Amino acid sequence: MSVETIWQRYQQEGYSAICDLPFETAEGAFYRAILAFGENDLTRAVAAATYATEHEPENLVYAQSAEYLRRVIEGGKAAVYVEGEAFAAFVRGGGNVNLYELTSSALRLVYGNYEMLSLLDVGVGDGMALLPALTKNIVQLDLIEPSEAMLAQTTNQLDAWKVSYRAHHGTIQDFMEIGKETGYSTTWDVIQATWSLQSLPPDQRPAVFEWLRRHGKRLLIAEFDVPNFPNMFGPERVRHILDRYQRGLAECEDDGGHVAQGFLIPVMFGYFDRTGDRTNYEGPIQDWIDGLRAAGFTSVEKRLIYEYWWADSYLLDAE
Repeated sequence: MSVETIWQRYQQEGYSAICDLPFETAEGAFYRAILAFGENDLTRAVAAATYATEHEPENLVYAQSAEYLRRVIEGGKAAVYVEGEAFAAFVRGGGNVNLYELTSSALRLVYGNYEMLSLLDVGVGDGMALLPALTKNIVQLDLIEPSEAMLAQTTNQLDAWKVSYRAHHGTIQDFMEIGKETGYSTTWDVIQATWSLQSLPPDQRPAVFEWLRRHGKRLLIAEFDVPNFPNMFGPERVRHILDRYQRGLAECEDDGGHVAQGFLIPVMFGYFDRTGDRTNYEGPIQDWIDGLRAAGFTSVEKRLIYEYWWADSYLLDAE
């Protein structure tokens, strides 16, 4: 039975109509594992992923998924979701090395166009994009970051370099509210956000984009060009995600599953989890462009940064 037939039957007759069908192919079995996970039927999910692994052992997604699902049964989703050390290893290896190097270079090129520069970084994280890009013409540097631990990593390095800055622990929305309450208002020559605004639900973006337009003479956003799909469990979406994660897992194949189990596979299954709170709202790069134009930016240019395994990454330059 093809994946398309399973999907059609699932839509028309419900999960009970497909949960006990015999496995016929590795792809069909793994698709059943995804559907079972979405229904929180973890026992069947493990059985289906195990069948897929046994019949196509070279498929990295199948093997790592079967292991992950067994761990979920043993310890629960929260206990195996994302490990800080695995994430740190992930962002400092594989395609992320080129991604961050090229992003920092693109930012640094923009900074060099100014004699003196005031800069606000929204969601600076641990500074992987910002720190290598810093130039001596930056006379005012402001940082916003909701993770206290990651912000500390950035500020510790800035302190070691004796770079002046103002750090704000919180979200961009928190920062906007502080400005309203205190009357504090300023503008920056450049405001930048590298893969941080994707945490904003689409209905919250217009207000944030409008604030960024009012307070920044120029806005730089680094984001991925991720296609939209009409249904969470549609075959096209599932195949797209599995194909991309096969590429991503190949970059960390030799680390004993550290990055796969501690970060990548939990994130992948998060795309199919109906029970978890969503923390990521990626989408087509054109949606970002349209949103910026709707907020009043009259010029929005896009430049390809890097053809990353998950999706092409672009730098949007808006004024």
